Amino acid sequence: MQLNNRHTWNLSPKEAIALQKTLADEIIYDVSVSLDDVRSVAGVDVSVKQGISQAAIVVCTFPQLEVIEVVTAQMPTPFPYISGLLSFREGPVLVQAFEQLQHEPDVFIFDGMGRIHPRYIGIASHMGLWLQKPTIGCGKTHLLGDYQMPAAEKGSYSPLFHHGEQLGVVLRTRTNVKPVFISPGHLIDIPSALALTLACTPRYRLPRPIRLAHQHAGDYSISSSQASMRSNNPSNTQSG
Repeated sequence: MQLNNRHTWNLSPKEAIALQKTLADEIIYDVSVSLDDVRSVAGVDVSVKQGISQAAIVVCTFPQLEVIEVVTAQMPTPFPYISGLLSFREGPVLVQAFEQLQHEPDVFIFDGMGRIHPRYIGIASHMGLWLQKPTIGCGKTHLLGDYQMPAAEKGSYSPLFHHGEQLGVVLRTRTNVKPVFISPGHLIDIPSALALTLACTPRYRLPRPIRLAHQHAGDYSISSSQASMRSNNPSNTQSG
């Protein structure tokens, strides 16, 4: 898959924040996406073990949600864990994985945030600029914003606001189970992101593409050579 390469990843935290503020102005979050036009959806996740990151992308048919492609990529984790800067920790290995894709998904769902972010550019939004495809953020925990807890039934949701602007929704994907935090990443609006997420979540709390990506991202062991690579990577000496 061809990517829209936007910048180098070799940045300090201060430089990364400045770049986020610049890129956030380019995010498009008011595009309606019809489910009738979606033929495939990809789930995106990254796992980190002992300083080694593995990205996984699982492409599924839509609406059947049958797997048609799985790609993974692995590298020493290049950036410390800092809240709000997840894309700089996971972006480089995701780029390697995206470049391997033989299928070009219509929509990408990320295990992480979209516009629900202090600078309105979570990983789904940031990587959306590289992909130039509709992207959705599906976060498991509250990062910021005010909301009312949605009703207990599957499909219930409530708007999430930050500084008076609606950034996404808090969605109950399974009855009597904790909700998830859905927001547009890039090239999609809130109603479309909500509808697509629900359509991709037939049974469990997380959308099926993300559940599968999470399984593949975590399916690796650390060899002695990888551990040596990790110990020689200065960024991994920093604590988040």
